[in-house]
Amino acid sequence: MQPSLWLALAGAGVLISFTPGAGAINTMSNSLNSGFRRSLWGILGQQAALVVHILVVALGVGVLVASSPVAFSVIRYAGAAYLVLLGIKQFLHKPDLDQEKAAALRNEAALSMFRRGVWVNLLNPKAVVFFLAFMPQFIRPEQPLLPQYLVLAATVIGIDILVMWFFFAAAARSFQRFTHDARGQKILNRMFGVLFVTMGALLALIH
Repeated sequence: MQPSLWLALAGAGVLISFTPGAGAINTMSNSLNSGFRRSLWGILGQQAALVVHILVVALGVGVLVASSPVAFSVIRYAGAAYLVLLGIKQFLHKPDLDQEKAAALRNEAALSMFRRGVWVNLLNPKAVVFFLAFMPQFIRPEQPLLPQYLVLAATVIGIDILVMWFFFAAAARSFQRFTHDARGQKILNRMFGVLFVTMGALLALIH
């Protein structure tokens, strides 16, 4: 990939990553509940889903998903329902100042955080449609395809990890002062609950 083309790809990747979405909300929620360092597990799960999306588009399956209203709708509504479920669970979560229980929450299994990250990004068919429109701009058919797809995937994923961890996860640390009392915890739980439900509703309603 030519340096100028790669720079354009990197610039587009930065803009995409900074666009608020379910992944950003999930990252901030993980950072608040489990800490800045451990929020990386959820971010890695989200990247695993991006790898799947890129593979789907590269193999041509994305065209089928994008052109099949039924397949697209099934995935879209499943993703919306999952986000709404996460939102309701977060909204109804009761504040708990018990130190042992708080420690248990902060020590959520890495696999659990990783798995949630995968589902948050995987159940978003618009990501497939987006990559269908995005990837061809940076792929040259006359050149070997595998190296180009590897560079594209490494660039997009590398940038997304940096933005998610050092911007969204780090930004969530500014809310830490709200976690020291029940009222603050309640506000945060409801705020992130509403954000998850809102993203789910947008995913379901916006065509």
